Amino acid sequence: MPIASMTGFARAEAASAGRHWVWEVRSVNGRGLDIRCRLPAGYDALDAAARAAVAERCRRGNISITLTELREQRPQLRINRDTLDQILALVAELKDAGAAPPRLDGLLALPGVLERLDGEDDPAEHMALLTQSLIEALEGLKAMRLVEGERLRELVSAHLDEIERLTIEARAAASAQPEAIAERLRQQLAELLVQTPQLSPERLAQEIALLAARADVREELDRLGAHVAASRALAAQGDPIGRKLDFLCQELNREANTLCSKSADVELTRIGLDLKVAIEQLREQVQNIE
Repeated sequence: MPIASMTGFARAEAASAGRHWVWEVRSVNGRGLDIRCRLPAGYDALDAAARAAVAERCRRGNISITLTELREQRPQLRINRDTLDQILALVAELKDAGAAPPRLDGLLALPGVLERLDGEDDPAEHMALLTQSLIEALEGLKAMRLVEGERLRELVSAHLDEIERLTIEARAAASAQPEAIAERLRQQLAELLVQTPQLSPERLAQEIALLAARADVREELDRLGAHVAASRALAAQGDPIGRKLDFLCQELNREANTLCSKSADVELTRIGLDLKVAIEQLREQVQNIE
């Protein structure tokens, strides 16, 4: 199943009767679905349709939708001679009564004097055209998010491979911890026994067992392996999985922190720190997944 990124961009255009519109749709990371529409005056009716169309195609992300209106050319106009002649006749009557003559721009601004040769705009037709072009832009955004999602799937898989490799290394290093703890304790006791009575072998064994139990990281390593397996299963499942993967990253990081705190060996500590770096790199990619 495909997975989708939360980042993308798409553009679509529409034109009719000398008018030109451009839709631009941008998407970035977000905790939920946040839709913002920037529409020119007079196009408010498109807001609800735009939000519904986005919700059908996206589950998460900050989505910004912008509509820009352009004019391809000036409208073709003509003077309605009959209307103008009637107005001029009235002006002549008013002039005889002492009224000031009207300005030309005032005459042309009167209703019915100027007419468009291409006819009147059809708002319903324009809304249908704009809705269709918006759908094209959103489909383009969805396609781009899916392409980016496949790239993220590859990156997530690579980071999980690295975490799994480091977990195996940590298991090998952890197996040598009890002997390292025992040797270090023997050295410390040897220094103390010069000035203190010798401890019994039983007491020494108890101290070694206690320290070994405190440093046992097998449970943490088992949980790291389980979280990696769960992450792989989610990545293969597809669909909106970003939140679940983000939770697993938190769990992976918790186990890596515990591993470092329990470590009694320099090599195991190094591996634990490398694990933390790999998990953080995984989390950065997961933040982009829907």
